[in-house]
This record gives sequence, structure tokens and C-alpha cells, in this order.
Amino acid sequence: MRKRVWTTSPWFLIFSLLMFAMAVITFRYDAAIASAELAVAVASAAVVIFFSVRFKKRVSRTVLSALKNVSELSQGYLERYKMPVVVAGKNGEIVWSNSRFKKQLCQGRNPANEQLSVFLMRELSEAVNSEGYEIDFDGHHYMVFCTSAEDNYVCYYIDTTDYNRIAKKYNETRKSVALVVFDNRDEFSNDSEEESARVLLALETKLLHYANQNNALFKSLPSNKYMIIFDKLELDRQIQEKFPILKEVRKISYNNREATISVGIGVDCDNLIESEQKARKALDMALGRGGDQVAVMRGDVFDFFGGVSSGIEKMSKVRSRVIATSISRVISEADRVLIMGHRFSDLDCVGAAVGLQPVIEGALKKNCRIVINKETSMAKSLIDYTESQSPGMFITPDEALRSVSAKTVLVIVDTHIPDYTESPDVLKKAKNIVVIDHHRKHINFIDNAVIFYHEPTASSASEMVAELVTYIGEDYVTRLQAEALLSGIMLDTKNFVIRTGVRTFEAAAFLRKKGADTVCTKELFASSLEIHKEKYKIVSNAEVVRGCAVAVSDSENADIRLIAAQAADELLSVENVLASFVIFNNGGAINISARSYGKMNVQLVMEALGGGGHQNMAAAQLKGETLDDTKIKLIDALARVYPE
Repeated sequence: MRKRVWTTSPWFLIFSLLMFAMAVITFRYDAAIASAELAVAVASAAVVIFFSVRFKKRVSRTVLSALKNVSELSQGYLERYKMPVVVAGKNGEIVWSNSRFKKQLCQGRNPANEQLSVFLMRELSEAVNSEGYEIDFDGHHYMVFCTSAEDNYVCYYIDTTDYNRIAKKYNETRKSVALVVFDNRDEFSNDSEEESARVLLALETKLLHYANQNNALFKSLPSNKYMIIFDKLELDRQIQEKFPILKEVRKISYNNREATISVGIGVDCDNLIESEQKARKALDMALGRGGDQVAVMRGDVFDFFGGVSSGIEKMSKVRSRVIATSISRVISEADRVLIMGHRFSDLDCVGAAVGLQPVIEGALKKNCRIVINKETSMAKSLIDYTESQSPGMFITPDEALRSVSAKTVLVIVDTHIPDYTESPDVLKKAKNIVVIDHHRKHINFIDNAVIFYHEPTASSASEMVAELVTYIGEDYVTRLQAEALLSGIMLDTKNFVIRTGVRTFEAAAFLRKKGADTVCTKELFASSLEIHKEKYKIVSNAEVVRGCAVAVSDSENADIRLIAAQAADELLSVENVLASFVIFNNGGAINISARSYGKMNVQLVMEALGGGGHQNMAAAQLKGETLDDTKIKLIDALARVYPE
């Protein structure tokens, strides 16, 4: 039977006081009864005091005993611990360890006088101040806890090897969904049914074999799409190998055309549904960057692999017509329209805006202006030519910001990155946004656009606008607009040398029909003698590194951005040069202008340096760097993206 422990209670004291009070009152009436009550009160008080003193002594003995046991760090007591325990002196030298510590961490020997930090795998002070940490030691995984007591340190090792093995097995077998699409299926469909079926069968066979090699589940979906479900272990290996399936698929060819695929993968997800949703987003990003690549989405971060081949031109114009109808519907509900491009606008950016503006005003009957900073534009010749023919078309970013209302439609051309726009403030204020761009999709894109017309296989934004205006109101395209659009196409195709498809020449033919004079258009590219001298100075100082022409300019010319771009174009004519890079200082930051004819994807190189762009034309900006340091980083990026 459990022994009752008496303790002092306020109720006992109150009871005793009441007894004394009653005795005093009773004494006035009957002395005998009062004497009896007083005796009971005294007895009660004595009992309370007795047990109170007794309890305090018992607590005192218990506490002293406990303190004695704790302060005396009994070796026998620690020896019975079912885990490795070690004690170190004030200088970190081991003074004692139990048998489990010797067996598991010392292979049976006595570690006395050795430094404890060797077994902690970090400094002793750091271990004591931590709330416990994990280490791998001699094939085992431990959770280590350390504490200090005066001049001694005690450390406990909890063996979590089995738990870690289970966790590792769980992580290695987590499932990730990969969605695969046959990029250029339509192109092969134009061949005979027999050849088309052969190509499709060859692709599915390669994908099935690829899935089997990686212990993955392969499933064919409608519309030339496929699903592969990987274990994380196999997927990590594919990431290390940079997805060789891309090269294998390109081996499937017919009539000098290579098959390509785009893949989107969602990794590190809680379930297959979330993984499939992220795989769809990743696939959209891969397709938006031109296809022939793998996009891996982990959290909100994308990793890209491949993307070395040119994008496949989409022959159907149905999408252009649908987009033109949607744009007309959105603008019909607006009070005014603003057209804005990217910072340091070029002929393609300004040409697309100039080509679209009169069509919106004429066909859709809406007030429309082009937002531009004339001082920083690289298309001053086109701006001057436009203002001489049609004054009042351009407004400054500040004027645009004051005119934006809830019903204003903002059309963004030749970029889809918020920070690259002529005025990010105007973009933030606008509620109705339309994007028209041809650059490969960037991670930080404008995600609140009501219409996002993105075609990475188009040669230029001017080509895309030339198609749109044929459906919106081609009667309002004058010679001025035709020459502006043609200049943009000529700039981005290097006079119809690169990135030209059937639709490019169709757009050029339409513009020529509308009165575009090729001689007048070519004059828009004219530059001063000083610019030519600066350009060839940069070219003469270039050197070839890893098959690329790299030039550094310390020029302080106000038009250095334009000069660098022209120098990069000029360097492509050098024999055996795959790409060109011009490094220059502008606006307090180091800039890189990159160009190629398609043999090297300069977008991937610039993305490695925080920039972006297109496969044949890209750029990057580095702040807080020198010209020489930037050159070193560029060469390092080339080595990482295109290892020899």
C-alpha cells in the first residue's frame, strides 16, 4: 500500500486559527468547553508543525542524495548505457569511455589521452554548443550530443545507421514523373505513311528501351506524348549523365531531318500528382525554349539539359490567327493601348512596335503609343525615320506611367522578362498585358499576361507581328511600317542567313508587297565612321578560345553597346569560329554580347553567367566585376557548358 506523505497545507493553518478563535469566544460563556477547544487547537497545530518539519527533512535528504548521485559521475552507471559514451577533460583529451565506445568507434582499443575532436569530427566547443548533429564514422551513422559539466565533457553517440539506411532507401525509390513529347512529329508526318510510322516506331522503341535500362515505367499517351516514371536513384544518375537519350533520339533521321524530344520532369515531390503537375510546367518551359531538351523542376527552380539543336519551325498559321483574334478582343475593351519593348531597344524591338501601332489605331480604333527611351535605344535611325514620317508615335516611360489606367492594355514586344522591359514600373501598374516574343523562355517570365504569344522558332518579333497584322488589319500597314518590320527581321536573321524558315520569307514577301524598299531598309543599319573604327578595333584585338572568338573592349564610346553587338556579328565571319563574345563596360556594369550561327547555343553559356537570350543571340550583365575577371568567368562557363 502506497505510503501517504503529509505536507503543510494552508487549510490546516486556517483550521487551527478558527479553533483558537472559537475557544476565545466560548470562554465568555463556558470556561470548561473553551479549555477543551483550546486543547484541540493546540494539538492540531502541533500535528501540522510536526508533519511539516518531517516533510521538509525528507525532501532535503532526497535532493541531497540525488545531487550526490549526479555529481559523482559513476563509471559503472555510464558503462550500463546502451550507447557509446565518452568523457573528456577540460583540454579535450579523453579520460574515460565505456566499452561500447571502444568497440564501435575505436575497434576495441582504449582511446585514453586521445583528442575527442577526432571522434566528434569538429571542434569540441562547436559540438557542445550544437543541439546535436550527425556524423558518419567507420561505416556507421551517429547522432552526437555533447554537454559540459565544470571541467569535464560528456558525449553520447546514438547509432542511427539502420534508420539512415531506411531513409536512403525511401529517398532512392521516390517516384518522379517525366512527360515526353515528340517535338517534330508533324514534320515527319509530311512524309509517306510508311516512313512516318517507321520514325514513330523507332522513337517509341528507343524510349521503351531507355525506360527499361533505368528500371522505369513507360506509358504511351495520346497526341505523341509519353510518360516515364523514374526512381530518384535512376533519375539522379541520368542528371549526372545529362540525359543521353536526347542524343540517341537525334540519331533517328529521315531526309536529313533529325527527330527531337522535349522532356519535363517534376522531382522531390510529396506524391505522383504533384510530380506530374510540375512535369507539365517543366515541359512547357522546355518547349518554350525551343525543344530538344530536358527541363527538371525542383521546387520553384528549373535545371535544363540539352537544347543544342535549332528549334523546329511550326508550319501552321492557325495559332497566329487565333492569337490575332484574341488580341483584337482584348484591345476592343481598352481605353488606350501602350506598346513597350526591352531596354536598349534594337531594330527588331522598335520595328515590331512601329509595325503594330498604326494597325491598332486604324483597325481597332484605339489610341496607341509606343513607350521608349530614345537616349538608350540602339535603333535611333529607325526612331528618327519614323518620327519624320509619323510624329507623335513615341512617348517616354514617365508619360506612359501617368497614362496607365485600369482599362489600359500594355503590349510587350521582343521580351518576356519583367526586369528587361523598358519600364518595369509601367509593367507593374498595367492590369491587362499582352506578350509577343520569340526569345527562348526564361524562368522569370511575365506570368500575369492575359495573352502570352511566345514562338521560340520564329526568327524575330517583327516576323510574328507581320503575321498578326495580316489578320488584324493589313490595310493599315504602310511603307513605313513595312520597312520597320523588315529591318527587324533582317537584324535578327543577319540578312536572312540564320534562323530563317518558310514563314520568315513569307513575312518578308508580304512586307515587300506593302512597299518595303530594301535599299531604304538597309540604310537603317548605317553607322558612323567612328563606330566602324571602334568595331574593327575590337575585332582586331579578339582571340580564339575553345573555338570561340572572345574580345574585350575598354572603350568609353556612348554607343559601345551597338558597337559591341556589331563586332560580335563581324567576328562570326572568322574561319572555324563557332561563336563570338564581346565583353565591354557600360552603365557601371560589365556586359557580354554573344552571337553564333547555330553551331553553339550561346543562350546556354549566357544563362550560366546569369543572362539569357536566344540560341544565336544572347547577352549577360555582371555587376561588381572587372573586364579581366569576366573574361575568366566566360571561359569557365564555356568549359562547363561545352566540355571538350
